[in-house]
Amino acid sequence: MENLSPKISIIGCGNVGLRYAYALIMSGFSRQIVLVDVDKKRIEGEMLDLSHTAPYVSPVEIIAGDYPDTKDSDLVVITAGKKQKIGQSRIDLVKDNVEIFKKIIPEIVKNSPNAILLVVSNPVDVLSYAAYKFSSKPAKEVIGSGTVLDTARFRFLLAKHCNIDPHNVHAYILGEHGDSEFPVWSRAMIGGILFKEYCPMCSRYKSCSSYEMLSNIFLEVKKSAYEIIEKKGETSHGIGLALVRITRAILHDENAILPVSSLVNGYLGIKDLYLSLPAIVNKAGIKQVLDIKLNQEEEQSFKNSAEAIKKVIESVNL
Repeated sequence: MENLSPKISIIGCGNVGLRYAYALIMSGFSRQIVLVDVDKKRIEGEMLDLSHTAPYVSPVEIIAGDYPDTKDSDLVVITAGKKQKIGQSRIDLVKDNVEIFKKIIPEIVKNSPNAILLVVSNPVDVLSYAAYKFSSKPAKEVIGSGTVLDTARFRFLLAKHCNIDPHNVHAYILGEHGDSEFPVWSRAMIGGILFKEYCPMCSRYKSCSSYEMLSNIFLEVKKSAYEIIEKKGETSHGIGLALVRITRAILHDENAILPVSSLVNGYLGIKDLYLSLPAIVNKAGIKQVLDIKLNQEEEQSFKNSAEAIKKVIESVNL
C-alpha cells in the first residue's frame, strides 16, 4: 500500500469517529484516513459514502481496514469503547473499556510505533492513562481530548451572554472531563481584559447577579452533554470538530495551547495522573504542560478532580 502522509487512523468508528472523519476530510489536513471498527461491513459502507466526497475536497484516500492497514500512521485517534448501559456503574464501564484498550493499544503500537496517540473514549482521563501504560510510549506522545470540548462550550456560553465573538473569549474548563471539572474564572479574559474587570463595562452588568450568572453558565456547560444525549441520543458534532482542532495543532506543528488531558507529574503535588491543563501541542505531541496559576478555590477543585480519577484508576488496578 502506498504510504501517503499525513496518515491518520481512526480506531472505533461510531458516531464520534465518523463525525471526526467527515470533519477531517473537509479540513484537508490528511492524505490518507484509515477506518478500523469491529463492524467491518458497516465501515465499508461508510468508506464508500465518504469517498464520494472526492470531487469537493482536497485529495484524500479513505480505507476501511484493520490494524495492519494503519501501519506508519502519523496520528492514531482512538474512539473505541463501550457506552454506559442503563444500570451500569461508571466503574464497570471503565473496567470494560480498559479491557478493550489492553487489546487494541498493543496492535496500534506494533504497526505505528512513532504515531501520536489521541484518546477520545470515555472516561477519557482514565483511558488516556491506560493508553500511556499499555503503550510504553513517552507521555508526550499520548494525549487525551480532555476538556477541549467543555472549554468550547464554556467560551460559547460566555460569548453568548456578553454578546461577543467567541474567538475573543479566552477561558478554560480544567481537571476531569466529567463531573468534577471546573471553570477557571480567575483567569477568564475577554479581549485581553480579565472577565471580572470586563463585567462592569458591560451594559448588562446592573441587571444580572454576577455570582448567579457565573453559576448558571457553568451549570449549563456541565449539563450540555446530558441534554444533548437526552434529545438526540449522542454527542458527536462538537467533539468531531474539537478533534480536528487538536489534529491541526499536531500536523501543522502549531505549538497551540489547548486544554488536553496529559500526564500530571508534580503540579499542586499531584503525580502520575492524566487530567486537563493548558498544554503546548505540536508535532511531537505535548511540548509542555503549563502550570497555570489558580486561586485557592480552583486549586482545591483541581485536587478534587485528581482524587476522583485516582480512585477510578485504583479500582481497575492500572
